[in-house]
Amino acid sequence: MLITHDTRCALDTVVDLVNSAPEDDTTPEGLPDVAALEEFVRRHEVSEVGVLTEFDLTAVRRIRSRFAAVFAAPDARAAATLINELIAAAGTTPRLTDHDGYDWHVHYFAPGASVADHLAADGGMALAFFVVAGEQERLRRCDAPDCRHAFVDLSRNRSRRYCDSRTCGNRLHVAAYRARRKEAAG
Repeated sequence: MLITHDTRCALDTVVDLVNSAPEDDTTPEGLPDVAALEEFVRRHEVSEVGVLTEFDLTAVRRIRSRFAAVFAAPDARAAATLINELIAAAGTTPRLTDHDGYDWHVHYFAPGASVADHLAADGGMALAFFVVAGEQERLRRCDAPDCRHAFVDLSRNRSRRYCDSRTCGNRLHVAAYRARRKEAAG
């Protein structure tokens, strides 16, 4: 599957946004305040964003939960329904642009859109490309029992199981190894 630079950036932004949500009552909110949202926008180079407010923070958190639902969708039809709702609510307005040293690319958000609509439009379209390509199953959650982070499996054979093989994957492999050794020792 060919993934353009824009699509990859939008996917990375969606995944980081989804993973900023607290997993339970013991984990902290990844976007606790407007300053954290400003840092998120800066880190992901989200363009054409004005001054952010509490209203933006609340709207982005709502979009975050809608993106999370796409990763939890049981099949392509359910994912498509969720994505269509995201894109329609954002009022997508595809347009070609070349800014900040980037060649021509498509922005899906309307000029002057809120940061939440911007994220919903660009992120929704990036996710839509996966459904269209028959690759919705690549939108996954980590298999580690103590981690449910979202990720996009871009491996050639669709075999990635963990959000990060160096942390979650390695931790489970070490635990399995220790369990086998303990069992062998009797």
